[in-house]
Amino acid sequence: MNPYITEEKVFKDPVHKYIYVQDQTIWDLINTKEFQRLRRIRQLGTSYLTFHGAEHSRFSHSLGVYEITRKIISQFERNDYPGWPREEKLLALCAALLHDLGHGPFSHSLEEVFDTHHEEWTCSILLEDTEINRVLKQVCDDFPDKVAAVIQKTYPNPIVISLISSQMDADRMDYLLRDAYFTGVHYGNFDLERILRVLRPVQGKIVVKESGMHAVEHYLMSRYQMYWQIYFHPVTRSSEIILRQIFRRAKELFEQNYRFEWMPEPIKQLLDGTITVKSYLKLDEAYVQAAFLHWEDEGDALLAELCNRFLNRRLYKYITMTNPDDTLLEEISLQFASIGLNPEYHMEIDFPFDQPYDVYRPDSKKGGKEEKTPILLLDEQDRLTEISAKSDIVRSITGLHQGEYHLYYPEELLIEAGTKLSLAVRELFKL
Repeated sequence: MNPYITEEKVFKDPVHKYIYVQDQTIWDLINTKEFQRLRRIRQLGTSYLTFHGAEHSRFSHSLGVYEITRKIISQFERNDYPGWPREEKLLALCAALLHDLGHGPFSHSLEEVFDTHHEEWTCSILLEDTEINRVLKQVCDDFPDKVAAVIQKTYPNPIVISLISSQMDADRMDYLLRDAYFTGVHYGNFDLERILRVLRPVQGKIVVKESGMHAVEHYLMSRYQMYWQIYFHPVTRSSEIILRQIFRRAKELFEQNYRFEWMPEPIKQLLDGTITVKSYLKLDEAYVQAAFLHWEDEGDALLAELCNRFLNRRLYKYITMTNPDDTLLEEISLQFASIGLNPEYHMEIDFPFDQPYDVYRPDSKKGGKEEKTPILLLDEQDRLTEISAKSDIVRSITGLHQGEYHLYYPEELLIEAGTKLSLAVRELFKL
């Protein structure tokens, strides 16, 4: 197979202006049904209920990650980086394009309830009998395994992995710029072109020339702002809570042998834990929302209410709690139950937090996962220094755990209850 397209293909893109496709393999992958499915998966999950412009898809994001990776590789080649055979460059581009292939509808909420991981689904789609697998095998028989190894972070060349999975990778750089554009905010923007110009492959790592430190500071601060202003927006968290509760309630009912009036096979397989790749690929956000439309009329009042809330944006309100007291939460739970609410579903404590930047310590682990590879600066004497050792800005946000406790609840149902609630609870919720 001719590895190059006779005529270069170009996608017009609002973030990168143009996305260039020069490899036949990349073009063929884009045109598979598995990749086209990503048009039907939103990049930002339920954020469209908070920021109405956030309707962009994982399809456009994946193209953006591919384009940034292509630019980084071109930059390395201009700086005479050795050891990039054509197949390895193609491998990096394929991994960048396909890194989000396994995302499901409203993926992170779905993953949390059903204990699945999109990376595992990505690898299953790469390795099983799919159009994607057949295209990759045209390169060579073990090419799908190599792409999967990059996704799983086991590929022997760490530079290829770092391109799509590090603290300053093509994935993060695209989603910050793209999410800022489609949510209409400005603080997610940073100087991508400057960062690309100062990246260098050194000692099996992707590092930054010290002269580009300020551009990296800007990138990290943009990431910090985007998490707190967009990704952890309390209204978005409310919609995510209700979405998780729908999945959780449906799963509970299924395990209790409840007879659903509408239950398509892919969702049934999802609920009973037997879902196949073929069925998983049928699940997109339109499919799941169609189920919610049917479930609005289900006999289970709680499931019907939750679906109605999500579809019609009747979200839970929230109050901020400095340090939730177990005794107080138990009292609230009892009060909710006394007026006919279900405390398991009608109240939830949420505490989002993000670390804008991690300092790497080889002997340290968090949550069972090794910390991220650090951002290293390369000085004029070719010495490498971890960025927080030289940047006051990065040092100020390193390891920072910021967040507030929010208690979410159905405000209109508490208002209806009125004086049935205790005075203390009414005061707490300002009723």
